[in-house]
Amino acid sequence: MASAYERTTLKVQTERAVLAAVRLPDSIYDPADPFGELAALAEQAGAVVVGELSQNLARPVTGTYMGSGKVEELKGLCERLGASTIIFDHDLAPSQLGKIEKLTDRKVIDRSELILDIFASRASTHEARLQVELAQLEYTYPRLRAMWSHLERIVGSGGAASLTGGVGTRGPGEQQIEIDRRLVQKRKGDLQRQLAEIQERKRRTVQERKAEHFTVGLVGYTNAGKSTLFNTLTLGGAYADNRVFATLMTRTRSWHVGSGIEAMLSDTVGFVRDLPHNLIASFRATLEEATHADLLLVVLDVSDPASELQEKAVRTTLDDLFAETAKREGEGYTPPERLLVLNKADRLKDNAQLLIWQRKHPSAIPLCALPGDDGEPGFGQTQLAEAVHAIAVGEPMEATITVPMASAKLMHQIETRSNVLDRRYEGERVILEITAGDRLLRRWSGSGADVRRTGSGEVMFPHPTGAW
Repeated sequence: MASAYERTTLKVQTERAVLAAVRLPDSIYDPADPFGELAALAEQAGAVVVGELSQNLARPVTGTYMGSGKVEELKGLCERLGASTIIFDHDLAPSQLGKIEKLTDRKVIDRSELILDIFASRASTHEARLQVELAQLEYTYPRLRAMWSHLERIVGSGGAASLTGGVGTRGPGEQQIEIDRRLVQKRKGDLQRQLAEIQERKRRTVQERKAEHFTVGLVGYTNAGKSTLFNTLTLGGAYADNRVFATLMTRTRSWHVGSGIEAMLSDTVGFVRDLPHNLIASFRATLEEATHADLLLVVLDVSDPASELQEKAVRTTLDDLFAETAKREGEGYTPPERLLVLNKADRLKDNAQLLIWQRKHPSAIPLCALPGDDGEPGFGQTQLAEAVHAIAVGEPMEATITVPMASAKLMHQIETRSNVLDRRYEGERVILEITAGDRLLRRWSGSGADVRRTGSGEVMFPHPTGAW
């Protein structure tokens, strides 16, 4: 007999849900509001949260994750509150999902499935939809038996089955679960091929942009204010809303940080603690902007009581992402610099919390992501632009730079972004004595200039083509 709450979908739209968790010694959560983030995620997915239940354990129970007595208590709570869905604040094994659903007679969703459902509802571009679908298939593939009830054997030897059978159904038969798995594997292959093509195009675009410009990525916890800051700095028109995962696609716009320096600023998808590994893998193309940027601005909502947990989650996710990229690309990969941005600092009641953050991160910049009055930069935004400008230019040094006279664009950049001390012409070349930042010198070397240390004649940045 099928359950009254048959699990045929991950969606929790308008469903009454009870939140559940097992708190282990190494669990990461906000003790002041242990279910706060899960409740926000559930509500963004459309569920109506009606109750909560947790249990402290030294280790999970093998079959049901939480103790059998708590599972019975969970069932009773759902019956009293009229809840049809249980949402766990961690991942469950397929066997645990099935057993808890059988014991509670309710649909059970774990944390990763909930996040995947939210991503699916937010995906608006072709690329994002492909990425979400692949992540869902990779996550649900080992859970098919727990998700679907149509596992009866398909045969065509007579009786009722023969009425629905057809060509290819006669014989020993095949379980529907095996058919589903084969179809899932085929679809995964199709999605991976399509995404590989998109990722290769994105990789080329990112590398070309980096060769021409100083690139900056906005990263941080979901709903930290990244898109709002992006719109304020660039007038880029990114979608910004006070909800989790409002941004699922990367948007890049130019940002003038002063003295003729133009950075290319990219808004990226927000992180969350325990972000499903499959989702990170599927969104590799989206995160290409972050892994190959010159600088990352890590935006933190410093007014959030859980800001420390959020900063740790972002740092851990970035470390994992860069480690995976370095493994894929080898020793030539260098992770980008990071600069912590303490957003919503204007909401703090006093400076005590801000001072704590600044003691831990002396270079961190407090600001408000919203525009200032009368078109002026908002609180902290000028300081941020100055800091990014200093990083983009690099440490000042004297150099002798030789440029082909035909390279008019490169000459213009050198003339406007450095202090030219002397200039002379030799044949088809211009030789300039300048003072400029080392980052700019390296970039100009990559664009065709010969850069040598003044006085010694030492080549500072060998030209990649060996033309000099």
